[in-house]
Amino acid sequence: MTLHLADEEIIHTHPGSITSSTYESPHIWWFTTLSILVSLLVLEQVVYRFKKRHLPGNNWTIPIIGKFADSLRPTMENYKSMWNAGPLAVTSVFNIFIVMASDNEYSRKIMNSPTYAVPCLVQSAKTIMGERNWIFLTGQEHVDYRKGLNVLFTRKALGMYTAVQDAVVRRHFADWIADSNDSKPAAKPIMWTVRFLNMDLSLNVFCGKHIPDYAKREIFDKYWLVTRALELVNFPFAFPGTKVYRAKKTVEMATEWLRKASASSREAMAKGGQSECLMDEWMKAMSDPTYKSKHRKEFSDQEVAMSVFSFLFASQDAMASALIFGFQLLADHPKVVAKLRGEQERIRHGDFEAPLTLELMDEMPYLQATVKEVLRLVSPVTMVPYTATRDFPLSENYTVPAGSMVIPAYYPSLHDPKVYPDPDSFIPERWLDPNGTANTNPQYFLVYGSGPHRCIGQEYANISIGVVLATLVVMFDMEHEITLDSYKIE
Repeated sequence: MTLHLADEEIIHTHPGSITSSTYESPHIWWFTTLSILVSLLVLEQVVYRFKKRHLPGNNWTIPIIGKFADSLRPTMENYKSMWNAGPLAVTSVFNIFIVMASDNEYSRKIMNSPTYAVPCLVQSAKTIMGERNWIFLTGQEHVDYRKGLNVLFTRKALGMYTAVQDAVVRRHFADWIADSNDSKPAAKPIMWTVRFLNMDLSLNVFCGKHIPDYAKREIFDKYWLVTRALELVNFPFAFPGTKVYRAKKTVEMATEWLRKASASSREAMAKGGQSECLMDEWMKAMSDPTYKSKHRKEFSDQEVAMSVFSFLFASQDAMASALIFGFQLLADHPKVVAKLRGEQERIRHGDFEAPLTLELMDEMPYLQATVKEVLRLVSPVTMVPYTATRDFPLSENYTVPAGSMVIPAYYPSLHDPKVYPDPDSFIPERWLDPNGTANTNPQYFLVYGSGPHRCIGQEYANISIGVVLATLVVMFDMEHEITLDSYKIE
């Protein structure tokens, strides 16, 4: 009976409890969820303020997204505003804390501190380029790999590349002339035309006859997908349909062509063929017994392909940008063109049909000065993101938190008025005085970076740009039809 009464009690009282709980639980759930959300948002601000400390930058970050809108459509004006805020300044994008260094000393310290910071480019870079691509190596592994590549940029090799570049540039310029309509001259956009010239230059130097013309065209046609996927902010996963996915497929396609080219070069050099391109030079070097003892094991065709694609990656957007602005600057400065032509006439004795050689270019100081001034004034690379692998004491009173993105900016150093008077003007003559501030402060010329990851192909790039500009001024008269977008930098 007692048990029965207990059952009845349960039967009568339990439904009431359930009803009350059912009524209250949605409110409790919403209150709990809201409390957690508010706490996380507050924590986000607290962490941001703690990391920011006294540095310039917004006192509060936009919840969750931070400066996503600015990073989605970056402008030089926004970058300059941040650089002008102070030697170090901060921002945040999707909870990625970013420290921007505009001071030359801090920028060089970041690039020369491999135990504290390593290049990260952008979040999607490793997905696109491959985790084991040598550009992401660090420490002794990176040093050893890089040593094995130095044979590709010797004086002898650069001389051979110059001959290839001269022939390719002449062929393209002849095509431009043939395609023009002299009866109805009209200004034409040059961006895509110059980008194709640069791609053809690179692939002919790197692969020579070991890659067919239609493969070069396929790589060029799809390479823009890589450029777009390596924007600072992008969906980082390679899901079908995304920019990163399309870029990854493009890299795989290009790397396969380069792998085939490597195999062809290896076979040709094994048969005693003459070296005609970078791959040939590499195969010749690897056949030397002293190479393995000085450097490392033999590179496979896949490793050669990945390395050569990294050269293509480093050269395509940066060098094409330099050439495009070089064309524009020369069109805007006819006096510079006249001086370049005079130097060409004097050194080449009026024989412009004879190939341009490295030895001839050594005797052209004004051409070299013009190339440096183009690169300084409109640097193809304005900054390179690094990741702080541990707490990084960057200045006496600020330590970059581990895991933060820390970005050395090149542009402020290249436009420092103490080193480059009238820094926003195109003045090649500033490089002709060996005792001038431009030449006595080489640490400010950060076009190719600094430290262990400094561009391995800087001489190659200077020569390439020089060959194009030297040939341009003796084959063309230039006029610049100025539009509203002429001086905008994307």
